[in-house]
Amino acid sequence: MSCLVIGFIRNFRKARIYSLTRQYTGGPIQDDVSKIRNIGISAHIDSGKTTLTERILFYTGRIEQMHEVKGKDNVGATMDFMDLERQRGITIQSAATYTSWNDTNINIIDTPGHVDFTIEVERSLRVLDGAVLVLCCVGGVQSQTLTVNRQMKRYSVPCIAFINKLDRLGANPDRVLSQIRSKLHHNAAALHIPIGLQSEHKGVIDVLQNKAIYFEGEFGTDVTEGEVPDEFKVLAETKRKELIGNLVYFHS
Repeated sequence: MSCLVIGFIRNFRKARIYSLTRQYTGGPIQDDVSKIRNIGISAHIDSGKTTLTERILFYTGRIEQMHEVKGKDNVGATMDFMDLERQRGITIQSAATYTSWNDTNINIIDTPGHVDFTIEVERSLRVLDGAVLVLCCVGGVQSQTLTVNRQMKRYSVPCIAFINKLDRLGANPDRVLSQIRSKLHHNAAALHIPIGLQSEHKGVIDVLQNKAIYFEGEFGTDVTEGEVPDEFKVLAETKRKELIGNLVYFHS
């Protein structure tokens, strides 16, 4: 799964802490509420929300193996706990889990993307400290993306965009970024630049730290850093200035 992160500039609000997990499965509990976050993952159907959640759990060490939706390996994704979800390959009911990162407990809520189950998104957004809006790098902003975006605004939920599927045929993150600005009316700026697209996708460039990041190995667990390739230096500097300009505009 290949991705690109886009920054949204939106007001943050005070955190509201609620008990979200449907079933506690053990592990350390963080007593300091300042180190607890409720994060939702929302998107149009088939944008990769559940797959993204599965990767978050794997790379943070919460689970030992990654599984796919639709139960292709006779196991299914961790968040698809209903048999019907594994058969259809869609999320029907919001599911909650947790993980830990940098001494912070993160409650993750995976929400449905199908319009018929949008009430699940609605009730989840009421208790979130922030959200991840997942967009397909091919499909871009779609109908349910607009609905989810309106719901986030209604409850003043700060969010960040996650452009997924950079390795798919027809991937175009610049078009998706343009749609975020024109259709969702966000003051959006790229935090990362993809190094190659589709079958040539190799890694990303961190615009803030001005370095290239590569994910190697069978599951991308071997993270290596290096200098920005020469052919991307001008673009990286342009995106960095664009990001700073957006932040200055928002602050003013």
